[in-house]
Amino acid sequence: MGLKQSNLLKRGMDLLLTVSALILLSPVLLGLCVLVRWRLGSPVLFRQVRPGLHERPITLYKFRTMTEERDADGKLLPDRQRLTPLGRMLRNTSLDELPELINVLKGDLSLVGPRPLLTHYLPWYRQHERLRHTVKPGLTGWAQIHGRNYLPWSKRLAMDVWYAENWSLVLDLKILLKTVITVLRRKGVAADTDVVETDLALERGSDAEDTDGNLPYKREINPNNEGNCRILERRGEVAVEMTISERSGFDISRGGHD
Repeated sequence: MGLKQSNLLKRGMDLLLTVSALILLSPVLLGLCVLVRWRLGSPVLFRQVRPGLHERPITLYKFRTMTEERDADGKLLPDRQRLTPLGRMLRNTSLDELPELINVLKGDLSLVGPRPLLTHYLPWYRQHERLRHTVKPGLTGWAQIHGRNYLPWSKRLAMDVWYAENWSLVLDLKILLKTVITVLRRKGVAADTDVVETDLALERGSDAEDTDGNLPYKREINPNNEGNCRILERRGEVAVEMTISERSGFDISRGGHD
């Protein structure tokens, strides 16, 4: 079977299973909409731009799990301070990700594929790791059934690349089945991902080399009020500050976690 035919079958399976899931889960989705609106207010959905197929930006939908509380300077408080008991429950059960079925219907996501990570990670992937973007990102994936947030970045991204190079419909069905088991067991899920998951940009930025292979420099990444991260590059006595979107050519959405 050719690649085009396989992709058509994969898309057909996505649509069949997604429409069926939306019909079966419609009472749950409606109930969660009411609950989130009551406890957290409006908007009910959290929207965030993340890289999709071939690193093109897509808007990801999730149920809100955090408040919009800010400090005296108007900056958002850390995630762990804004995460509510309801949000923790939604994350622990993966119910916060149900609105991503809309992304599957739109064709932004597949049911199975590498998870779409934060946009500001794009400059920090190694060349081979960029192969994860040669397939459509997914609601679940090979890494999600092998440790999810508890995997170190190098292993997690290697699993994404392995999937991109070896995917098949049989493998997708296997991953979907194991995902159901994993979710029911609540295995590998961290409600507060900051506790178990480092920021890839910060992890790799401390000893990165510049894009031309010059001497290492330090990058300090901090979100400003608009959520656009800024990089402070230090080369000896010289410091240059720029946004990551200015450096990489991509728009950056406000921080958030898988």
